[in-house]
Amino acid sequence: MEATIITIMALLFLSFVALGVYVTVKVAKAAKRGVDRTIDQARRTVEDTTLRAKSFGQAGTASELARLRLSLRTSMRATQEALQDGVGEDASLKESLDLFHRLSAHGLELDADLKRLEREPDRAWVAGQLPELAARTERITGSADALRRAARERALKFAEDDLSSLSAQIDVEAGALRHWTSPDATPGTAAGTGNGAADAAAAGGGGQPARPARETGPTAGGEPSAITAPDPRRTAYPWEKSARPETTT
Repeated sequence: MEATIITIMALLFLSFVALGVYVTVKVAKAAKRGVDRTIDQARRTVEDTTLRAKSFGQAGTASELARLRLSLRTSMRATQEALQDGVGEDASLKESLDLFHRLSAHGLELDADLKRLEREPDRAWVAGQLPELAARTERITGSADALRRAARERALKFAEDDLSSLSAQIDVEAGALRHWTSPDATPGTAAGTGNGAADAAAAGGGGQPARPARETGPTAGGEPSAITAPDPRRTAYPWEKSARPETTT
């Protein structure tokens, strides 16, 4: 009996030790990824600042090379951010993101070529390569810009369609709220309604249509009324969009 208890305690101890090691490793990896992202972002910022200074502060071949690299990096980064931000809401952008990854391989190759040419001592030969390099940069940035603009136009189209549908529903609801009497009411019913209104006016009602009583608690469907404060535990915004369909008509 005592041996069984000792064995169980040993197993529990080893389990807690293994769990602690696992959690420590996960936390260390997460911290390392965060540090790596911060370092990469700082390095990109320094490189972009350096390229911008070269493009404005120098002349000739060095300035043109810096301008091409800066244009390439700016376009590719903006397109990547637009596609990655939109693919969570619009699954159709996944194919566009795959195409962008293929385009990124050409962009990285071009950026490496431009970076090597910055250290090339033969400036005359580098000047002769500039037209071809500018054409490659134009093709890559043009493709990236086309993907980014198409994704933004698609997002705007979805937003416009959602707003149009919502406006139509609100117009219908507003009309229903302003419709005091039924359109198929019979003359007798209308007369009875008129007599009831007159009696209400004589009793001090003022002839105004009766207003529904305000709800102070949850509605019949269990949803809180509009005047109720939002639940602070909710993390998502109440107007958060749903995922978009794969294709549009």
